Amino acid sequence: MDVSVAVYTLIIYKIILIFIGFWSQRRTRDTEDYFLGGRNLGPVVAAISYGASSASAWTLLGMSGVTYMLGLPAIWIAAGAILGCAVAWIWIAPRLMQYTRARNQITLTEFLAENPEQASTENSAQVAKIASAIILLSFIFYIAAQFQGSATTFASVFGLPLAESLIAGAAIITIYTFLGGFWAASITDTLQGGLMLIAAILLPGTAFIYLGGWESIKGSGIFTDQSLTLTGENAGLAAAGFIAGNLAVGIGTLGQPHLLNRFMALRDQRALKTAQVLAIGWISLMFLSMFALGLMGKVLLPDLVDPEALFFELSSQLLPPFIGAILLAAVLSAIMSTADSMLLVVAATISNDLQFQRLLPGRELLLSRVSMVAVATLAVLVAMFLPATIFERVLFAWIAIGSAFAPTILARLSGIPIYPKDVTRSMITGFVLAVAFYLRPNTPGDWAERLVPFSAAMAVLLAPMLFQRFLSRLRTRTTSDPAR
Repeated sequence: MDVSVAVYTLIIYKIILIFIGFWSQRRTRDTEDYFLGGRNLGPVVAAISYGASSASAWTLLGMSGVTYMLGLPAIWIAAGAILGCAVAWIWIAPRLMQYTRARNQITLTEFLAENPEQASTENSAQVAKIASAIILLSFIFYIAAQFQGSATTFASVFGLPLAESLIAGAAIITIYTFLGGFWAASITDTLQGGLMLIAAILLPGTAFIYLGGWESIKGSGIFTDQSLTLTGENAGLAAAGFIAGNLAVGIGTLGQPHLLNRFMALRDQRALKTAQVLAIGWISLMFLSMFALGLMGKVLLPDLVDPEALFFELSSQLLPPFIGAILLAAVLSAIMSTADSMLLVVAATISNDLQFQRLLPGRELLLSRVSMVAVATLAVLVAMFLPATIFERVLFAWIAIGSAFAPTILARLSGIPIYPKDVTRSMITGFVLAVAFYLRPNTPGDWAERLVPFSAAMAVLLAPMLFQRFLSRLRTRTTSDPAR
């Protein structure tokens, strides 16, 4: 691969990111602009930036890698991701946009902490504190994983020292997000989403042409009988659990603050309808393309040691050096830029949700930016001195936040009456169970880790309401029939 071309491409790309940061700064006048773009997000930016923030390089590298290992059964992971995206955009987006706009809520924590009867502000404050703690803990590790991924890739491809790569990548992301906030993050995510889409079409298409069609894949003799079935080695209840567990990947999507704030920032209903089509189409094309690439990669490179390196290996072997280098640069940029939306959420959590803006009245925007720098610095330190695999960190954060927040989001948008005490118990249940399953051996990624925390949190949230309805019906029956 022509490394010099990749280096120059990256330099140009980073200059563009910084330029976008300065441009976005001119559109940022207050905290609503900084965290939600003044609720004026158009459909293309909303849809593609959502896709890039949710999928990012994990789709290009992780989806193709897991398909390389599992074969056809990996289709359920793609189906779960697409289903989660569809539910989020079709059901949650219109309701959350309308709900938060009517109440002038600019963060997901404000939505979670709402008290429908305003009976106890203390309980609402407790919800806000717990939600903020969950976001801070989970996202610091999530951001650290993104910084770690970019640094590892830079170091291995370009021969740069790991520590310097980590600091440089984190600095670029922090600078443009620091300057332009939500606008900078959304526009840069849209740019990287476009590059990812080109990569997802170009590389699988080239591999397909090189192989000569699906018949070459079927007749290759590379795949085992299990990898050519939809449930692999699982049968009966085990097969049902396997399918449910992989479909449950989409649950985490329903509770991620850095994704849901795109819904809160949408301009109007017309923008929403267009964005729904674009977002679901983008996610579907990305995941299905990488699924196909994993199958074709198994035939082309049957002895690959690291399946997640499939995208890079095929890029260098099937594409001209110049195009391969640009494609590599695009993937690296996508890895580096994943953290921008998370940095914004964490900054909003510190300055807005935890009420630290009271320390600097009139300087809320400055406090938000300082908070972002502090969190980015902490994430760099975590990545450097608390070693862990990227997959472990991302999986933990994704499941923990989804299990803690998604039940409340779904219930409140459904019109079910829930109260701060119930929300508190639900969030704690989902988060603690996610941590417990994460710490157990041989459980990461299985159906129990993905389904049990969410289901338990939902049960804890709805149990008081269901019990009250049961008692009410019982009293009604007793009153109408005294003989009982």
